[in-house]
Amino acid sequence: MSETTAVLEQGTAVKDAAAKLDVLDQLLKPEVQQAITALVDQMPKLAEMMTVMTGIYDLAQKVSKDRVLIQDTLGGFQEVLKPLGEKVKDYASAAIEANDRADQGGPTIGVFGMIKLLKDPELQRLLRFGQAYLDILGERKSQQ
Repeated sequence: MSETTAVLEQGTAVKDAAAKLDVLDQLLKPEVQQAITALVDQMPKLAEMMTVMTGIYDLAQKVSKDRVLIQDTLGGFQEVLKPLGEKVKDYASAAIEANDRADQGGPTIGVFGMIKLLKDPELQRLLRFGQAYLDILGERKSQQ
């Protein structure tokens, strides 16, 4: 039994020695030495970055464990998104209703009907919006 233990210990010692030689061989390579030199030169910056990253990590840990802050943040998002969702639903239902009315048909809109529609305040608002949108796109294109 002791012979087996001795053989195992010798095998472990040989492996450790081989690993140490492998590390020494790696350290003797010029590219490894250059990399180590560059790493040592950048050590103050790396230490500063690690300090900042540790602070960020600590803050993230505190925030992730603060249930009240998480609930307040979610509540704030919901307060912002709820009115937007209602507006989207309102516009979508108006678009569906308008599509249904248009599919039902109705009187044909001719030239005089178009002239009459130009006086409609909603159409005027839509035309002003379209003109402003096209002006903005033109300005952005000319700036590029």
